[in-house]
Order: sequence, then structure tokens, then C-alpha cells
Amino acid sequence: MSTDSEGQPHAGGSTILGTATAVPEHSLDQESVKRSLRPLLPLPPRRLDAVMALFDNALVERRFSVLPLEQLTVPRSLSETMALYRESAVRLGRTVAADCLSGAGVSARAVDLVITVSCTGFMIPSLDAHLAQDLSFRQDIRRLPITELGCVAGAAALARAHDFLRGHPDAHVLIVAVELPTLSFQRDDSSMAQLVSTALFGDGAAAVLLTGRRSELGVALLDAETHLFPNSLDLLGFDLRDDGLHVVLAKELPETLRATFGAVVDRLLARAGIGRADLECCAFHPGGKRILVAIEEALGLDRTRTQPSWDVLREYGNLSSVAVLFVLERWMKQHRPRPGAYGLLGALGPGLSTELCLLRWN
Repeated sequence: MSTDSEGQPHAGGSTILGTATAVPEHSLDQESVKRSLRPLLPLPPRRLDAVMALFDNALVERRFSVLPLEQLTVPRSLSETMALYRESAVRLGRTVAADCLSGAGVSARAVDLVITVSCTGFMIPSLDAHLAQDLSFRQDIRRLPITELGCVAGAAALARAHDFLRGHPDAHVLIVAVELPTLSFQRDDSSMAQLVSTALFGDGAAAVLLTGRRSELGVALLDAETHLFPNSLDLLGFDLRDDGLHVVLAKELPETLRATFGAVVDRLLARAGIGRADLECCAFHPGGKRILVAIEEALGLDRTRTQPSWDVLREYGNLSSVAVLFVLERWMKQHRPRPGAYGLLGALGPGLSTELCLLRWN
């Protein structure tokens, strides 16, 4: 297979043709969230002040939500929350899918596989079935809904699309990720994990279109790496209870990354015959300040190679699986590296797991 001319299949690679992102209409600045939350927390004054400082140190200036702030704190049944999730997920998913296809100049009927991603709600029929009807996908389109990978799922969807395109180089794969974590706010849960998530998470959606053929305007996805960290099931995840999802977030997570993340990345880079110094851009999931710092320290990265992750954290918060796709779009549209530059995309999720994608800019 040729890799020299546009429109020709890659030798085992795939190409990211375009991205699109969207957020719901309600903007939540951090100061307003603090003012709304303070009277709801049954905490002694000293601990309450510490919680407010946690919000200040999160480095998140604003997030977006499908509900206005005053409605987020109103108690809801799980059925009510899932109805809100279904309506908003279909609306946002339809928007980013249509925008992504339009921006790439590709018809919905040219899509061969649609991968939908979300961990903050549940709906059957799945989101991809709704999109197939709304956007007029072919009736023989393959569908893969990913619902339980948490924050790593956006990167995992890219890796699974790459796997599919290696065997179907003429195909197109559309990824649609929608996350609405603000609907999981638990007013009666004052655990540290829940408070950290309240300080960080925001709603949003993203779409990515890939093909097995090379494009001078796209970004080559060369290889992918998956890793499950041993003895780490209790570090990150959700507990589903009668009133909805409750966050599980262990304080040991950053130290685990510092000790082990570098070796996983090196394994991926070694297959391409490159090292960490060859990475000119890194699109990491902005899971929070401590997570990003731990990754930078584990890989010896300076801030110039990770800045878009920090920008997305500041402007949108942690968007769960969607966030890394927001960062990818920043690199593609605002900070595009020179042709031939290598990049690394990565995210973390429950398991504890990581998904990594090696990129090269055309």
C-alpha cells in the first residue's frame, strides 16, 4: 500500500479527517458554583472553607451544563435524570455528528461504522440508533456503543476505529462522544471524591471522523496501545446507587501514574522507533491538575507540549471521555504542529486503564 499520495490507503494506519465539539447553553463559572454549593453542604466551617479552596485550586474557570445552576441542585429520581440525559445526549450528539461530517465534506451515507461513547447516562436504544435515524445513515451501518470505560473511552474509541480501519482501509468511522456529568451531582454526598468531581466536571460533546486513506489535511493515527494497571480496580470509577452515579476517585492515582505511566508510553514509542523527545505535542485527557502534573512528571514533558490540555481544563472542566477529543481539536485547529511532527494522545479510565494513540501530523 502506498503512503505517498493523498487518497491512498495507509500501510496499517488511519487518518483523522476532522473533529467537531459542542457544549450546552448554560455556563457555570466557578464562583457561582461555590456560592450555590456552600449552603447545601452540612460541613463545619473549617472544612467548608477547605472545600471552597479546593474549587479555587481546581484551575477550572467555567463549565457548561444542560441545566441552569439553580436546577442542578434540585433532587431528582434516577428515572428523571435518565430522561434528561436521553433528550440532551441525542440533541448534542446530533449536532456534533452533523458538524463533523459537514466540515470534512463527507456524507452520512459514507459512514461505515459509528462508535458512540458515554458513561454518564444509559439509554436503550443506544445513541447511535437515534443518530442513524436522524442523520440518515445507511441501514447496514455497523454500530458500537461504548458505555462503561469512563474517561478513557474517547481515546479508546479512536484506538478501536484505528483497529477497524486497518482491516477496512476504504471505510469511514464516525466517533460521537457525549457526557453530561453535571446531572450526577449528589447534594447529600459530601465525600472528597464527590466534591472533587463537583469542582471539575462539565458537560459537552465531540465527534471525530476517520478513514483508512491518507489525507494531506488530516492527522495520521499510526499505532495504539492499551494498558490495564494491576491491582487498581478501586482507584477510579462510578458507584450506581438508587439516586444515581457516585464518583470513586482515590488519592493514590497520581502516584500510580508517576511510577508506571512512562513505561507504557515507551512501549508504544519503541514500536515506531522514536523516543519521548520526538513528541512535539501531547493531547492528554485533562482529568484535573494533579493528573496532568503527574503525567508531565512521569514523561518529563514541559508545558509547551501539553498546554491545550490545560486550556480545555480551564475553559470547560473535565468533560470525561469527551475531554481528550476537545484537546485533539485544539491541536488540529489552533496549535497545529509542523508537518511530520509526532504527537501522543492519551486518557485514563476505570480499571485503572489507559489508551494511547501515536499521531503524526500531515
